[in-house]
Amino acid sequence: MEILAYNVNDGSNRDLPIRAARSVNMYPEEIVRPMREELTSIGFREMRTPQEVDALLANANGTALVVVNSICGCAAGKARPGVALALSHRVRPDILATVFAGNDLEAAARARSYFTGFDPSSPSIALLRDGKLVFMLERRQIEGRMAEDIAADLTGAFDRFCTPVSSKPSA
Repeated sequence: MEILAYNVNDGSNRDLPIRAARSVNMYPEEIVRPMREELTSIGFREMRTPQEVDALLANANGTALVVVNSICGCAAGKARPGVALALSHRVRPDILATVFAGNDLEAAARARSYFTGFDPSSPSIALLRDGKLVFMLERRQIEGRMAEDIAADLTGAFDRFCTPVSSKPSA
């Protein structure tokens, strides 16, 4: 799909069209697939389109952990391992979801639209309760830290905002 945007900062008093191809992935899918699978293999649902994001988050009841996944080293060595560690905690979010920045551009943008008050950041980890953002870890709070520290931040947020698994009604 081609997107047409207008640049009004060219010094003239006219808008100039700029064409941007949005359907091109930033990275080859065969490189990204193992990074996606690190999260999907532990229960995360992947959201690849804006419609999938809205279907999962727009009317969500309870808590949703949303990871904006990335190809960068801080996602590989800190964010994804920190998330995996946090999920062994007795209190967990109801929904686990992920988008991949760089390859699922529109889905990532839609997911980020739920993170009110925060600029786009990859990787990032958001906790929503009933569709509203209640906790956020941005890239600047992920890079340079250990996975265990990120897990501790997340489990603290789980304790504060999520219902313990043992008190949830059985299905």
